[in-house]
Amino acid sequence: MLYIGIDLGGTNIAAGIVDEKGNILKKDSVPTLAERPIEEIVNDMASLCRRLLAEENISIDDIEAIGLGCPGTVDSQNGIIAYANNLKMKNTPIREMLGDRFPGKRIKLENDANAAAFGEYAVNGGGAGSFVFITLGTGVGGGVIIDGKLYKGFNGAGAELGHTTLVLDGEPCSCGRNGCWEAYASVTALIRQTKAAMDSAPDSSMHRWVEENGKVSGRTAFDCARNGDKAAQAVVDNYVKYVADGIVDTINIFQPETLLIGGGISKEGEYLLGPIREYVEKYDYNKYMPKTKIGAATLFNDAGIIGAALSE
Repeated sequence: MLYIGIDLGGTNIAAGIVDEKGNILKKDSVPTLAERPIEEIVNDMASLCRRLLAEENISIDDIEAIGLGCPGTVDSQNGIIAYANNLKMKNTPIREMLGDRFPGKRIKLENDANAAAFGEYAVNGGGAGSFVFITLGTGVGGGVIIDGKLYKGFNGAGAELGHTTLVLDGEPCSCGRNGCWEAYASVTALIRQTKAAMDSAPDSSMHRWVEENGKVSGRTAFDCARNGDKAAQAVVDNYVKYVADGIVDTINIFQPETLLIGGGISKEGEYLLGPIREYVEKYDYNKYMPKTKIGAATLFNDAGIIGAALSE
């Protein structure tokens, strides 16, 4: 069976033709241009899907369903984007609008973080009954899968792991609270922590790194720490602790068989994962039962396409 998965973001609309095993047969993307009317955005989604089908010589009749992953709060049951700030959408009947372009075709709607989680689960979950995906990027997102199904809560807004409290009355978070995990473990937070360390360490090699690369990024402290910079290593150590603290909380709640970390920072590999595993081993409440396997996600931008296509 074949599916189409669409990952609707604030910057790009990505889509792909996906088989039942999670293989992408063809994919492409177009700019979202989010400020324009939603009708134009939906038209571009439909045009992108039709172009992919034409290039692969596949009929729309051969497509089992079209899945759409969207940012923000979504009502999957009723096919509505309740609120998506980056897309300027509120109570948007996106499933109906896309369905009008593909009459008779089943259209599925999912939150983009949940879609990415399901994509990683479908390809890398190894049949685990329980699975957690954490993505570290502008924020901290992810999804939880229990008995092979996404956990969404009664209203579809469950598993907002990035907005659990890590530090009481801590750094302000985009959600309006203070001290959220996202405010310490996102790449946005890592950049803030790196800049603060640079201000306190004028001789750090991080300054030269920024001159050569143009700006502070999530890689700055990691690259310089690998080369022996003590100030950079302190940033990495603190950041890893913030990430690991939230992972310990997540594991203590769900005890998943597998937990994967995604986002660009996961490309740091064992330099990130090794210390996280050590920290979890030390502080996980479960001392005597089988342990959660912690690893790096591998699908990156493809996860949203695959998950949108295959999730129910």
